[in-house]
Amino acid sequence: MVETKGIIKSFGTLRVLKGIDLLIHEKEIVAVVGSSGAGKTTLLQIMGTLDRPDSGSLLFNGIEPFRLPEREQAVFRNRHIGFVFQFHQLLPEFTALENVMIPALIACRKYGEAEKRAKELLDFLRLTDRLKHKSSELSGGEKQRVAVARALINNPSVIFADEPSGSLDTSNKEELHALFFDLRKALGQTFVIVTHDEHLATLADRIIHMKDGMITN
Repeated sequence: MVETKGIIKSFGTLRVLKGIDLLIHEKEIVAVVGSSGAGKTTLLQIMGTLDRPDSGSLLFNGIEPFRLPEREQAVFRNRHIGFVFQFHQLLPEFTALENVMIPALIACRKYGEAEKRAKELLDFLRLTDRLKHKSSELSGGEKQRVAVARALINNPSVIFADEPSGSLDTSNKEELHALFFDLRKALGQTFVIVTHDEHLATLADRIIHMKDGMITN
């Protein structure tokens, strides 16, 4: 479903990725692990079209997003890719419901349709009583579940998660980990998760080990 071929990326004289070939299958949960500086986040950003490789190709169901004009690439990202970051990245001036709705409104979905879908997702994530709360009024675990709902709003092909449980306590980590598998079961969702959490990695369908800009397994 998502495939990289020969991805190379350098920052100045430092080569961070040294020819990455990787295939992610539909409905798969993949954990990407490795020490700091291994290139995990850079790879995730390129797969999510947030950054461009120096060379190599990225394919989404046969589409090469980096060959699209910049505006079409942004549309592609909005419709096909969801992101969950370590520190939530919620907009503080908006409620939980509004934060979840934003990607759908950017995709030009009708307000009522976006609101209905956002409420469905927040209900599924047990946040029905938090719809009108702003991020400052939510716990860390609640913020991350709102971020997951936001990532899901446009029914993306894949969700890329960068250290999604890194800022959570043990209880909320376990809840978030279970949630990923519940979403795969309920929605057929595909996840690629960069993590230092060994427990989360062992639960994944597949673990990708990275070292010095290369996949080692």
